[in-house]
Amino acid sequence: MLALPTLLRSPGEFAALVPSWRALVAATPGTSYFTTPDWVLGWTESLGREQAGQAVVAVWRGEGGAAEAVVPLLRTRERLHPRLPGGVASWTVLGTGPGAADHCGFAVAPHRHQDVRAWLASLARRRTMVFPHLDAGTGDPYLPPGAREVERTPCPVLPADPAALGSTRHRQGVRRKARRLAHDGVTFTWVAPDDLTPQVFDDLLRLHRLRRETLGGASAFDASRRPLHAALAARAAPGRGPCALVARDPAGVAVGVLYGFLWQDTFAYYQLGWDPAYARASLGTVLFHETLTALAGQDVATFDFLRGAEEFKHRFGATDRYDTTWLVARGAGGALLGAKSAARRVRDRRLRPVWRES
Repeated sequence: MLALPTLLRSPGEFAALVPSWRALVAATPGTSYFTTPDWVLGWTESLGREQAGQAVVAVWRGEGGAAEAVVPLLRTRERLHPRLPGGVASWTVLGTGPGAADHCGFAVAPHRHQDVRAWLASLARRRTMVFPHLDAGTGDPYLPPGAREVERTPCPVLPADPAALGSTRHRQGVRRKARRLAHDGVTFTWVAPDDLTPQVFDDLLRLHRLRRETLGGASAFDASRRPLHAALAARAAPGRGPCALVARDPAGVAVGVLYGFLWQDTFAYYQLGWDPAYARASLGTVLFHETLTALAGQDVATFDFLRGAEEFKHRFGATDRYDTTWLVARGAGGALLGAKSAARRVRDRRLRPVWRES
């Protein structure tokens, strides 16, 4: 007989589950930082605070009370258009939306797979589901019947080894640039998760803004994101959580920050900022090289660029993996969401290059 989960709804219940939840995520192959309680609850307490009352964490427990499957969901309203009020009542994965989570999925012990699939299928009979940026291994296997792929997002990855950074000629050029920066007094420091301070994040925001102003165009990464990253830093521990590679000028002022998350054997690159005064010195490229050098001695196997098929990622030698977004449409509202997704895919095919694995 299939087992039903216990449904947790309050912050106190979520907090009590964290140690067992984190241990389950660590024991589940293929999980990302975005499936940990650190990210999910950090997001819920900050960017998702207004919707926190609609969060539901389904948990299946084994003997002794240890979590054997954890499925965090959010009841929300999926907008048909930014200018239209309301939206379509939907289930989504808790921790997605603003903040840009990738490789979303669930920590599930093998003997609980069928329980999770059946429970999600029962929810999907009554309400539309929009599950964004699911990982092929930890998200897709639990999709309800009738789920339709509405988006496929490239997420390039690279071995966490400076020797893997592009061609031999490219690596030689980067090393020359790094030596020139060192000659000019620029230093590079790795800041581990347990050492990350609010000042590092503020430097990242400042430098990211400077770079965006020089390049032109808007960015959603601004001071409104600070509460999320403060919550993530508060849950960090050695080898787990937000971290950064910081470049400083001879006066000790931060002139470049490459920021991301450590989880298991993967570093997930999240954001970058650097002083445009160092553009001719290729500081941005050197930051990637120095980050790979710092990671090489930390048992990190993969440098994950996360979503986006920007040309520089492939120039560095990264190869694409893919996340997928799925829709389970119910009723007229679900049908409208399906039509919206189809129209967006047509538009994206016209406006964006198609990247394929070689």
